[in-house]
Formats: sequence, structure tokens, C-alpha cells
Amino acid sequence: MARRRKARGRDVSGIILLDKPKGVSSNEALQQVKRIFHAQKAGHTGSLDPLASGLLPICFGEATKFSNYVLTADKSYATECQLGVTTATGDQEGDVLETKPVPVLNEQTITEVLESFLGESMQIPPMYSALKQNGQPLYKLAREGIEVEREPRQIWISSITLKSIDGDKLSFDVSCSKGTYIRTLAEDIGEKLGCGGHVTELRRFDLGVFHINESVTLEKLHALRDEKAFAEMDEYIQSIETALTDLPSVSLTDDSAFYIKQGQAVQVPKSPVDGLVTLYDSKKQFMGMGEIQDDGKVKPSRLLKS
Repeated sequence: MARRRKARGRDVSGIILLDKPKGVSSNEALQQVKRIFHAQKAGHTGSLDPLASGLLPICFGEATKFSNYVLTADKSYATECQLGVTTATGDQEGDVLETKPVPVLNEQTITEVLESFLGESMQIPPMYSALKQNGQPLYKLAREGIEVEREPRQIWISSITLKSIDGDKLSFDVSCSKGTYIRTLAEDIGEKLGCGGHVTELRRFDLGVFHINESVTLEKLHALRDEKAFAEMDEYIQSIETALTDLPSVSLTDDSAFYIKQGQAVQVPKSPVDGLVTLYDSKKQFMGMGEIQDDGKVKPSRLLKS
């Protein structure tokens, strides 16, 4: 019988809020952080383009079970767009497709255009994206000069605020749902303004309950790693349940906790009537996530290993 290979690295669990720098892919940033912490298991929650900087939560160990919940959270970005120039990728890395003169624009006109994107709408994902068609990432097809039809996707923009207008440079903040492509939004804004546009700067500063002010840079982590200051590094690891603080919590008795661990749904008095919940045992220890069924019982969704 084959012997199981012993996992390499430290068995750490929790969430690191990384301030990803420009010029580094999300996967490269993930691998660096995993090596720095000498972690057995790690994954990130939602990619940022190499062009983009900002908040990239990285999950260690058991926290990876809950990354999908973080992935679905709303996000906020600070965006700079150059008007008058349309590129193949929607950002400054792509070939220029078209240039147009930028009309004289005032704050009221721009604000009205920005606010026209508020609420629910359908957005066609860009070819230069990680979405797959027949198992092939769209960006690979785009690099081969192949363009395929993409299904529009429903998105939601909850706020969009003009920050500044300086000649052909437009800066705005936007808060939006999962699946919103800011490059496509910038292109659509430029089109409505009659001149086209593309993203030149993109920085994510919010993701769900997390904010950029809580983050740490790769530079700082590398410095601590060089000093072999694991204790100080580990102070940046947030507990798993911090990602779920916007969910209502349910306290379980010892009996209920036992059955939940067996994968069974349980009746919990005064629990919410629907949706996801966090689960805590009688000692107020976090157990994981549950979901309210139609019959009112709480069923386990994602649990920490016992």
C-alpha cells in the first residue's frame, strides 16, 4: 500500500489581506505569499489583472473552504481612464485600435454619464479575460486573433463617483458586483462620451467586509521573512470568520453541533428564516457555515475539520 506523502510547510489557517503591486499576476503574488509563510495550502479570492493593484485576500489552510463566499462579495475600485484612445485589451497594455478627439466635457455631463451605469445592467465580458469557452481561456483565443461570441452577464453597480477630470484623464471610484469588468465599463463610458477610452490605473480598495487599510505589502512580508520573524508575520493572518461577519450567526447546543458534524440538518430556535449563517458551538467556537432550508432547519454548508 502506497504511503501518503507528508504535507510540506506549516499548517496555518486564516486570511491575509495583501496589497498586490502592479506588474505582478495574482497567481504569482499567491505563490510568493505561500512561500513567505511556508504554508501547506493557499489560494486567492478573485484575480486582479497584472495592471491592477490593491486588495487581494489570500486564504491559508481551512480558509480556502470559504473562498467562494468572498469571491461573490461586492468590490470597489479607484479607476483612471484615458479618454480618446481605444485599445484591444481595454487597458494600456493593448494595441491601439482607434483614436478620437476628446470633446470639451464639464463635471455635470460626466457625472450624468457615470450615473447612467448605476443599478442592474447586462455587460459583455471582454475577450481578454480568464473566462473559458470549450475549456480554452478567452485571452488565449484573443492572442491568436480569434474573437468568439460572449453571452452578456448581469452586473450591478451600486455607486460610481467622479473624482477628477484632467484633460483626457478621467478618474472615478466604482462599487460593483462580482463579475463586473472595469475595463469594459471604462470602454462603455468612453463610448457614451463620444470618444472611447481605456483603463490606465486600477486599484481595488474594498472586497466584501475587507478594506485596503487592513492590508500588508509583499515588500513588508519579504522583509519579515528575511528576518525569520514568523510570529510577527502571523499577526497579519486574520481569523476565517472575519470574512463572514456580514452573515447572521447561529449558536448550537452540543447535540446540534454533533449532528451538524455528521452532515445532518438540525432545528435551531430563533434562527434566521433563510440564507447563509455562521455556526458556533456551545463554547462559542467557530465551526463553519450553514444554510437555512425551506423547512427552517439549519444544514451544514462548509465546516472546519474537527
